[in-house]
Order: sequence, then structure tokens, then C-alpha cells
Amino acid sequence: MENNHVHPTIQKIINLTNQDPANCYQCGKCSAGCPVRDYFDDAPNRVIRFVQLGLYDRALKSKAIWLCAGCQTCSSRCPQNFEPAKFMDALREIAAEEGIAPSDKNVQKFHKAFLNQIKNNGRSFELGLIRDYKLATGKLFQDIDAAPTAILKGKIGFTPHKIKDTKKIKSIIDKAVKGNTK
Repeated sequence: MENNHVHPTIQKIINLTNQDPANCYQCGKCSAGCPVRDYFDDAPNRVIRFVQLGLYDRALKSKAIWLCAGCQTCSSRCPQNFEPAKFMDALREIAAEEGIAPSDKNVQKFHKAFLNQIKNNGRSFELGLIRDYKLATGKLFQDIDAAPTAILKGKIGFTPHKIKDTKKIKSIIDKAVKGNTK
């Protein structure tokens, strides 16, 4: 149900997520638990706050919406059952729809590399993601010192764990990409 007293951006968010950003009371648990928070310019709860304050442009231009891994850690920690991961996804969709590209071109390259892994494997394959991202950015040896530890801790596998029907995933992603280019 549309409300004529709600800003169009908030209405889009509500339509895409079935949740009202006003329900977030800024406890910060989403930001405290976010595994990729250190790479964001703005913490997840801060991006939500931008929208609550009517700073839509600031929220849509945040690197955080493009770097969100969609891992649901934030959503599982929220005492209000608000889903910041859904919220970030909606902001990404709105930003793309409005032609707002991430300010850092490497963010877009990471996003593309991540989606490529999902398309090909049905889920993220870390080594493939690293390979695709490093080749796209040309930063082949950046963070190379972290590789041995990540491999020893089992954070990076050498082979992808594919799901059964990757054709369906490819079809969904191809349709979504076609829809965004119209």
C-alpha cells in the first residue's frame, strides 16, 4: 500500500524489502557484527540513518551498499527483525536504477566478480572471486601476504562448491542483467 506522505525513495525501499527504515532504532548491532565493515566508508546502521534523515543521495552514493556481502550477519543480529542486508540490496537496486555508480570503480569490479562467481557456481567461490577481482583491477599482489593464513584457516578453498542446478541461477542473473540494461 502506497502512502502519499512517504518520500518516493522510502516507498521504493518499502516496496522492495517489505520493511520500513523507520523500524531501525540504531542499536548498531548490524555494524558491530559486519564482517566487511572495515572496508565500508559508512557503517550499515549509518547508511540506514542517512535514509531516516532524508539524506537519500548520501545513502545511494555510499560504498557500503556496493560492498555489502549479503551474508545476513547483520540481519540475524537485529533485535527489531529489520534486515539491513535486504535494505542494502534495495539501495543498490535504486542506485543502479537512478544511474548512480559507485565512486570507486573497484567496488563495481568487485560486485561484478562476485556476481560472476554466483552465476557460474551457484554460490561464492573465494579463490575465483579473488582471481577475477585481481585481474579486473590489475592489483595482482595486493594483500598477497594474507593468502597463506587464509588458506591454512580454510577460508579459501581451491575448488568451488557448486550447487546442483547452476543453469537456473545463470538464467536468473542473465534476466536481471538484461532488465538493468533496458
